[in-house]
Amino acid sequence: MFTRSHLRALTATFCLGIVLLSTGVSAQSPTPVAPPKNKYKPADDVRLGREAAQEILKQTPLLTDASLHGYLEQLGRRLVGVIPVPLQQKEFVYTFDVADMADLNAFALPGGPMFVHRGIMKASKNEGELIGVMAHELSHVILRHGTAQQTKAEKFQLGALAGQVIGSVVGGAAGSLIAQGSSFGVNTYFMKFSRDHEKQADILGAQLMAKAGYDPRDMASMFRTLEKEGGPSGPQWLSSHPNPGNRAVYITAEAQALKVAEGLRPNAAAFAAMQTRLASLPPAAGPRKAAAAPAATTSPRPATSIEPPSSQFRGYRAPSGLQISVPANWQPPAGGSALMFAPQGAFYQQGNSTGFTHGVEAGISTSQNADLQRDTQALLQGLMQTNPKLRLNGGYQSTAVGGRPGLAATLSNLSEVTGQPEYIAVFTTRLRDGNLFYLIGVAPDAQAGQYVDAFARVRTSLKLND
Repeated sequence: MFTRSHLRALTATFCLGIVLLSTGVSAQSPTPVAPPKNKYKPADDVRLGREAAQEILKQTPLLTDASLHGYLEQLGRRLVGVIPVPLQQKEFVYTFDVADMADLNAFALPGGPMFVHRGIMKASKNEGELIGVMAHELSHVILRHGTAQQTKAEKFQLGALAGQVIGSVVGGAAGSLIAQGSSFGVNTYFMKFSRDHEKQADILGAQLMAKAGYDPRDMASMFRTLEKEGGPSGPQWLSSHPNPGNRAVYITAEAQALKVAEGLRPNAAAFAAMQTRLASLPPAAGPRKAAAAPAATTSPRPATSIEPPSSQFRGYRAPSGLQISVPANWQPPAGGSALMFAPQGAFYQQGNSTGFTHGVEAGISTSQNADLQRDTQALLQGLMQTNPKLRLNGGYQSTAVGGRPGLAATLSNLSEVTGQPEYIAVFTTRLRDGNLFYLIGVAPDAQAGQYVDAFARVRTSLKLND
């Protein structure tokens, strides 16, 4: 089966956009920001963040320069010091490290660890831009968005929480490696912050900046810098932090209710010294070699003879009430996703991940375009990034998926496991929250005729009780 790491890839940093600040008292009050529903305890965030940080440190080189680390730590503590009392978590341990990476990236893990890439520090034009990045990322931690996303994702499938979060925030090949230990569907759902969470992080980040003595308009300036540096499609963080829309408008309205704290000012001299120190260092080291994608392993390999799909179907129900029917001789892997099904002998191990050569898997991908065809195309492009021999056969066809308007596409691939051509069917539709639901069927090309009807019956059996 083709690899599934494409859905873990994208980085976790920020989307910002404040264009006006009023330093006077306004009749408008700052927008209240409340953490979303979350079934996990704050201690779970801390545990998860520590586990993720341990894995990240295996593949991300850190700058040990005392002056740079001290400068970043000082900025971080300035933000932590103004966290509103109702949002403070005594269990959280906030740390701030400089990653020796040249790309424009920064991310924070549940419970407090933050990693700021040296590339983003270099690209900042002033201290306000840099702390704006940190304020946005810190807001995701404060509001516990990582575990809140997982709480929502569990409506549809099961999976190992730690691997999903790590793959979510690291991005690139490194993140793909870590996240392989989790189920396909869960990862794609909560690897990206939702638009609602982005808006919350924008607003709370602006409020933290103002309380810490910074002009939130610097966040907007940094956002423009990132768009320019990332080219026409923007840098990768945009896929992890989708623009909620009208960002400048609602941040402008929020800014009018904020007052920059008096007596606190950006330290232009310290910022200049930081930039000078960065410029004096050797080029960024880049990812550790250990983070390179390993060759696919199969232990054990799938069976060479697989029973064709049964004409009898068996129904399954996910915790949310989502229903799916599959051939009676298909089943989920032991301890795996509730929405992965394959016949006996088709499952195999690829590192810590369960894969299959025949069967189906369903999942959810965060919408980036609010357009079904464009989101489907983005999903397929992600598949192709880590499967260079994957090809789309023709275009998209309209179809029904779970009784809703949807799209169908067929692809061909050369399996890294069997070395044989594969037939892949992809079906997508829109969920009520705007995200993309997909069903992917896989079979050897030589046996595709036995599976086309089975995939179609699975598709029509879906009941999306979202």
